[in-house]
Amino acid sequence: MNVAKLLGYGEQDRLLIINADDFGVCHTTNIGIQKLLEGGVVSSATLMMPCGWAREAALWSARHPQFDVGVHLTLTSEWDHYKWGPVCRTHPTDTLVTEEGYFPKDTKTFETQADPEQVREELVAQIEMALRLGMKPSHADNHMGSLYGLATGRDFLDIVFDVCAQYGLPFRLPRYLLQENGQVAPPEMADLARKRADEANAKGVLVLDYLLGLPFGMAEGETYSSLKSDMQALLRSLRPGVSEIIIHPSPVTDELRAFHGQPDKRGMEMDLFRDPEVQETIREEGIILIRWKDLQNVQRGLRNL
Repeated sequence: MNVAKLLGYGEQDRLLIINADDFGVCHTTNIGIQKLLEGGVVSSATLMMPCGWAREAALWSARHPQFDVGVHLTLTSEWDHYKWGPVCRTHPTDTLVTEEGYFPKDTKTFETQADPEQVREELVAQIEMALRLGMKPSHADNHMGSLYGLATGRDFLDIVFDVCAQYGLPFRLPRYLLQENGQVAPPEMADLARKRADEANAKGVLVLDYLLGLPFGMAEGETYSSLKSDMQALLRSLRPGVSEIIIHPSPVTDELRAFHGQPDKRGMEMDLFRDPEVQETIREEGIILIRWKDLQNVQRGLRNL
């Protein structure tokens, strides 16, 4: 399925979604992402419904439906001093949590122990919570990639596709895998990615062509200048089709520093797409910024055919 063509663009057009992950994780991040959405700096954000400040972010989204906000399906809780757990209250969740009742810290533990039906109920509960708070989610994606089977090969994508089809949500999944050097992944991995994308399409769920982002953690010696150069290089390397670049922006405050292992990196990403030189790169390259809602409208239109 050629998503760019369905959106009305040509085969050589380079379409880009810039998504701010982790909306709802804390008040500081909420304020930052709201500013980026209001300024048109990012295309969309995705909200972690199990987190302590999710309600604030969801109510803001309900009051500002002109901005694309999706559900960041969350089944892991990675920080040592700040934890969250399931929002589902009507079905068992024992295979989704640690002895303390929180989501596990790492994706391997989640993939190993999670019962598929409990996963399904939790995904539905997170989306339903967003709807009850007045949101109109534009899409769905996945915190830390816990649903992709990256750690053990045991994925939950069939369930994700069913749930996304049920709620009319396109999903963050790349049809084409790229390695860190920008080259296409080995044939076995590339074939699996295309197969999964075809399965999503067969269930009426639109997915991306490419999923991109810079390393999550702060590299040794990394500066804002080097990060900006890396992002400009990433933008110049975009291929024709629909790409998404993921960032994790936030102002750096005592609240963020209290739990986050890489707060300064998030501060740099807060400034990245507001930088005039990055904006100029987007213009020079002729990159067309689009929104998840564009994909959602096409997805819902295809379902009504």
